[in-house]
Amino acid sequence: MTAHEIILRRAYDARAGVHARTNPHGAQLLVDRLWPRGIAKTELPIDAWLKELTPSTALRKWFGHDPAKWDTFRSRYLAELNAHPKAVEQALEWCRRGEVTLLSGAKDTSHTHAIILRDFLTEQLDQETPNA
Repeated sequence: MTAHEIILRRAYDARAGVHARTNPHGAQLLVDRLWPRGIAKTELPIDAWLKELTPSTALRKWFGHDPAKWDTFRSRYLAELNAHPKAVEQALEWCRRGEVTLLSGAKDTSHTHAIILRDFLTEQLDQETPNA
């Protein structure tokens, strides 16, 4: 278990009025390439919008949220993450400061890139902090 907790939440559940910005979930990072449909920018209390850590437009369109493509999508997305070390480092900096909530607008919470990103970041942090 890592000392740096990374939580996943739907952006639609994190809107102002649903959960106040003073919630106990630390930094809130939007990890979608597109702003969540139907939410005004003033309604979503975020600390950063990390577009560079999202799947490329081509990969996102190819995947189309098709669970049958999940394993291949995961592999391709991990390759994209590894190709963007500066963006990954930016996310890791947030994680090193404390708890982070990754916000995504995905309807299918079982097949979203946010899961892959959370696991990737957790693995990176675990490699920095060897088990005692």
